[in-house]
Amino acid sequence: MAEITSEMIKELRLKTQAGMLDCKKALGETDGDMGKAVEFLRKKGLASADKKMGREAKEGIISSYIHGNQKIGVLLELLTVTDFVARNADFQNLARELCMQIAAGNPLYVSPEDISKEVIDKEREIYREQMKDSGKPAPVVEKIVDGKLAKFYTDVCLLEQEYIKDPKVKIKDLIKEKIAIYGENITVGKFARYQIGS
Repeated sequence: MAEITSEMIKELRLKTQAGMLDCKKALGETDGDMGKAVEFLRKKGLASADKKMGREAKEGIISSYIHGNQKIGVLLELLTVTDFVARNADFQNLARELCMQIAAGNPLYVSPEDISKEVIDKEREIYREQMKDSGKPAPVVEKIVDGKLAKFYTDVCLLEQEYIKDPKVKIKDLIKEKIAIYGENITVGKFARYQIGS
């Protein structure tokens, strides 16, 4: 069994933002292996992140981004539970990353829940019309329509989009990881994207 030193605990805390006792426990559980301890804390944090997502987020920041060509601009409201987390540099960096995502991905909504029933019904109608002459049975057509609707969500909803810096990660998962680190709910409030020309 490796000896767990205060330097190791500090290093792990710096890497993960987890509490001192959690860091000590993680190092103990993983026999002092720093990489495994980070993974241990992430798994533990992500498991409890789902519970924390229900907490109301009333603090936060407004972040902005202007693209290099000065023809695209974004304003974003990113919310969390306490002002302490909102003032953290990593939280502010997350807000900037989300602004850049909005500039690149051009979403129209935060999540599928923000889309009106009328818009969803219209999309379904269009997809069914596209499949009209396919000769496929109705249950198969409905599965295809559901698939097309899921793809529509990834195009128009920020949380469903693939992260521009890592397409294997969805934006909602990126935010969930930060919830696990901070132990506080984080939500995207409103955003606005401005563009000159096409």
